Amino acid sequence: MANVTLTIGTRPFTVACRDGEEARLQQLGRMLHERWPTALRAAANIPGERAMLFVALMLADNLDEIQQRPPEGAAVSEPALARIADRLEALANALERDPG
Repeated sequence: MANVTLTIGTRPFTVACRDGEEARLQQLGRMLHERWPTALRAAANIPGERAMLFVALMLADNLDEIQQRPPEGAAVSEPALARIADRLEALANALERDPG
């Protein structure tokens, strides 16, 4: 096991990780550290759990936004478009026939 010290704001945190995962953990720590000034302002400049909560909320918001996006390059196939067009045409015809 390896230990990595992350600095978030001005505070160091030592975290254990598997050997070889140090660089990834440091990268994640930098993500937290980058959001710290904004989170600290949101927490009325009171460092600690509340500021860290705001960091977590910002990251959760980013994650949710990414998960809600359609996959990159996602497109509707030609056969699917043809089926949709046929369905819409059938609905339009049904509406035209219904006087009511």
